[in-house]
Amino acid sequence: MRYALYFTPPADDSLTRTAAAWLGRDAFSGEDIAVEAADAFVVETMAGLTAEPRRYGFHATLKAPFELAPDRTEEELIAQFEAFCAAQPAFDIPSIVVGQLGPFFALIPAATHPPLQEFAAAVVEAFEPFRAALTDTDIARRKPERLSETQRAYLLRWGYPYVMEEFRFHMTLTGPVEPEQADAMRELASSRFASFTNKPLRISGLALFVEPERGAPFTVHTWQPLTGA
Repeated sequence: MRYALYFTPPADDSLTRTAAAWLGRDAFSGEDIAVEAADAFVVETMAGLTAEPRRYGFHATLKAPFELAPDRTEEELIAQFEAFCAAQPAFDIPSIVVGQLGPFFALIPAATHPPLQEFAAAVVEAFEPFRAALTDTDIARRKPERLSETQRAYLLRWGYPYVMEEFRFHMTLTGPVEPEQADAMRELASSRFASFTNKPLRISGLALFVEPERGAPFTVHTWQPLTGA
């Protein structure tokens, strides 16, 4: 079993429903949704391009997937999760856009937002005591030879290289897209998510996701609103 702390809107939010239809799976219910052909992309192509984010569910990573430390229990993790959410206030990202991170497309902030960076760092730190140490295999999967010195240090310290000032909020929409398909995918994603872009995104809650076994789909174990003052 692995756990992760992700941001996702509530289950009944229109962005959640739109993203679930796009990815072909609802992480709250675990239900698969038939992927449909869209513009330049036939069904098989769309299914392939969304396969990787489909397994994880629509989310933004805050605390990357981790196994529970041997001296901690799931009950303790859930208690910490509830206490953390009760202490953190909700806030807005001023504007989100469809962006490209290397070959991947995602919903990203239009500009760096310091309260978001601070919130992400707080999540990483608050749940670090619950994370089991990475194995050599886990470290190798991250291809540390391709990381910067800072990212390698964060991988060893926090279990994930893209934290603190290396953190970049993104809600992944695709796996890698070939360069010749990138313009069409950008146009499609921009059209499909037009109702949500160039306007604020409310960070209203936090989700505890679970992966029953390595390679299995992630699902939402618990979604909790942020209710701090």
